[in-house]
Amino acid sequence: MQSTPVVLVLLSVNALVFALTTLGGAQLVGTFGLWPPGSGYFAPWQVLTYGFLHGGWLHLAFNMYALWLFGSPLERTFGSQRFLVFYLGSVVGAALLHLLVQGAMVSQGMPIGPVIGASGGTFGLLLGFAWLFPETRLLLLIPPMPVKAKWFVLGYGALELLFGVTGSFAGVAHFAHLGGMVAGWLMMRHWYPRY
Repeated sequence: MQSTPVVLVLLSVNALVFALTTLGGAQLVGTFGLWPPGSGYFAPWQVLTYGFLHGGWLHLAFNMYALWLFGSPLERTFGSQRFLVFYLGSVVGAALLHLLVQGAMVSQGMPIGPVIGASGGTFGLLLGFAWLFPETRLLLLIPPMPVKAKWFVLGYGALELLFGVTGSFAGVAHFAHLGGMVAGWLMMRHWYPRY
């Protein structure tokens, strides 16, 4: 499958930002990672910029693979401009739900830190892909079996909600993932109503 123009630009920007961070730009996380309001580190641009930072090679690789895998067919379907709006809208939606949940956690005295990564955006892409191509079979790695996109999204979303509510897998922004899915769902309902 060939990459599309906006997907290629997004892949390149993420790789460039990762290289800058790796080469001594760790302060980029402090400035552009998503901090909660009231932390003394929050700035409005962070609801978008956090989505271009990654904490390691695997984090980057998984997110960029998802961006390429689900983003390319969506960009071909939407067109480049609408695809960019969809992706960035998912990134922002992920940030907003995460901030809402994190605000409740901070009020209970829980520790805070910045959130980084394109996962919220890629979860929006996954939702959009399943919306348009629900019968497409995706091959899972564990267990190695094919699953229809619609069931994969429902199952993954349910797991993220369970992990978020129970606090499982600390260090993963489960509600940001769900926020990306919710934002993607809202945009798909508006652009491609089905129900």
